[in-house]
Amino acid sequence: MAIRKRAEVRNAVHRRIRRKVQGTTQRPRLAVYRSLNHIYAQIIDDEQGRTLAAASTAEKDLRGSTGGNIEAAERVGRAIAERALGLGIESVVFDRGGYLYHGRVKALTAAAREAGLNKAETTATQEDQSAENESAENNQEAAAGEGA
Repeated sequence: MAIRKRAEVRNAVHRRIRRKVQGTTQRPRLAVYRSLNHIYAQIIDDEQGRTLAAASTAEKDLRGSTGGNIEAAERVGRAIAERALGLGIESVVFDRGGYLYHGRVKALTAAAREAGLNKAETTATQEDQSAENESAENNQEAAAGEGA
């Protein structure tokens, strides 16, 4: 019989992700947990079994009108990136914690990248997007030329 409880399904997905995602001392894991009212982020070194930095909307500094929205996730993403960079961590492995990569989870990681975490990944993504845009423009020009 299939598992029907949402929390059990998420935990199964998280265990499956964790088999592949491993945080090291050079590149620790950025783990995300979201509840209905808050969002939490931790930077974890799995080799030593230590949490290096953490941020959440439950903290007084990051608390806003609500902790369960995209703006709050962006605040936490910027805060965790600043704390990581303060510790000399520039690159992390992202662990979405079994959640779909959209909404608050995506906003947190985007804000962390904008704040300076995983700069190489951000640069590569921008280059890929610009190359895709150029090829799309060339395809449109070619299609317009054939129709004339």
